[in-house]
Amino acid sequence: MQTLVLGSTSPFRRSILKKLNLPFKCAKPNIDETAKRGESAIALVERLAIAKAKAVVNDKNNDLEGALIIGSDQVAVCEGDILGKPHNFANGFKQLQQFSGKAVIFHTGLCVYNSKTDKTLSLVEPFTVHFNELSDEEITHYLHAEQPYNCAGSFKSEALGICLFKKLEGDDPNTLIGLPLIKLVSLLKQQGLDVLAEQK
Repeated sequence: MQTLVLGSTSPFRRSILKKLNLPFKCAKPNIDETAKRGESAIALVERLAIAKAKAVVNDKNNDLEGALIIGSDQVAVCEGDILGKPHNFANGFKQLQQFSGKAVIFHTGLCVYNSKTDKTLSLVEPFTVHFNELSDEEITHYLHAEQPYNCAGSFKSEALGICLFKKLEGDDPNTLIGLPLIKLVSLLKQQGLDVLAEQK
């Protein structure tokens, strides 16, 4: 089997990829994640997913020649505003206040880059979260309890964040956590890696 690499140090993406029961390495992509002027959320996350996958290969410290590299990036869009990771309580509070009672679309860019053939496959998977009406007190309790400051949208849907939601809409719940697994299996197969055929 070709070496499989997750171009991310996110523990959430790592735990999702483990579900495929395949050996893989993790490598940190060093890229500038700043949006370009006028760039849409969809264009941004697809560009960054590709950039992350390729940055991992181009890093001479990694020695990943001939590997399949997975890149992923996610942003939230609320009323036309593109929102990423909050990084602190104040930003998290502001994001969740903005989301209260609204539908927020999370766009996750996914790329599988084959460094052996130089073939790049990528897509963007949407997932919609319908938020409850949230009081300032509820937001404060949640943020102090879970401190989701490294997560796009200021919550962890796989944990206590579920208390913030009215409804979830999407093809794959893994998408919201940061890695659309159903689509990933398809892209890997197109790159020559059949997940089920590799099970020992």
